[in-house]
Amino acid sequence: MRKQIPIKKEHLFAAGCILLLLIGYQLAFKKTIEAWQINKRLKDQFALAGSLSYQPGYLKRKNANLDSVIFHYQADTNSFRNNSISTISFISQKHGVKLSEVPIQDPSFRTERFIIQKMSFEGDFFSLTKTLNELQQTRGIGVIRGVSFRLNRLTEGKLFSDVYIEILR
Repeated sequence: MRKQIPIKKEHLFAAGCILLLLIGYQLAFKKTIEAWQINKRLKDQFALAGSLSYQPGYLKRKNANLDSVIFHYQADTNSFRNNSISTISFISQKHGVKLSEVPIQDPSFRTERFIIQKMSFEGDFFSLTKTLNELQQTRGIGVIRGVSFRLNRLTEGKLFSDVYIEILR
């Protein structure tokens, strides 16, 4: 039957190449070209939309959160010895705890950004923990950085507590 149809080998080769080109386009090149067009369209939309990293609402919320954290750490170092110590002594008296000592600021507790103030309290364990809890919740006096308890057997089992408060300069 093939001998009855007058087809040259060159025409069969050309038809085979065109057929392979169409099959290759459908299976591989078509999806690649579509992906390239989608990529180009999305890049153009991104360029028109501007920078997505600048989100004013997010930045405002972030700044408000950072300001509240910094405010919790910050106390006026000039008025600390007056206002903050009087606030701390009022809180301690409210819970039946005695503010026994506020030593002179130790230079080793100072950095270029923070001041750490040591205070000594005297009382029973539960009153001391209530005082520490209220000191932690009070804003504007600094943040409690460390606490140590010690028992003095000579003073009828009185418990002493050294509290280190960190203040932002």
